[in-house]
Amino acid sequence: MQTENEYAAILQHLYQKSLILQDTSLFHPVLKFYFIDALAHLDYTLGIYAYNIQSPKNIMAGEYLRWRIDEEKKGDRPRFGAFVEWLKAEHPESFEKLPTLWQMIYDSADPAQYRSFRIILNPDSRAPIPARFFRDAIEEFFGKAFLKSLYEEASLSTLLNEFLTRTG
Repeated sequence: MQTENEYAAILQHLYQKSLILQDTSLFHPVLKFYFIDALAHLDYTLGIYAYNIQSPKNIMAGEYLRWRIDEEKKGDRPRFGAFVEWLKAEHPESFEKLPTLWQMIYDSADPAQYRSFRIILNPDSRAPIPARFFRDAIEEFFGKAFLKSLYEEASLSTLLNEFLTRTG
């Protein structure tokens, strides 16, 4: 029997996380969408590394990610990338507190991107993303301070509302 690969172990680490102590209905709606979206991209990318691309788990994750393409266009969601760029320029200390994945994906100067729903850190490299990157990303998204910042009246939400108001 084949031993479990390191990506499957990281995926299990993600699945062991819980939001039971959080009331996600009170998260800023745009931040909540991108929080769940990042987790879905982490899940999908890890799933491809850990399992066959045609596994039911990967097929279901891909279906969710196809659905979210239209959802990303609703309301203020399309402005999230510009918000991250604004944070980098106007509030670098807040930008540095964002999860690394958000910093990389939404910073236009960084080559990282979501490509075919997978996380791609360097489009010119064919090497797999190190498993440690995923473990660190998961920890950042589930950090207490970060989760607290997602609530409507919290620091990151306040900055997002300021950005949305200023850029109309």
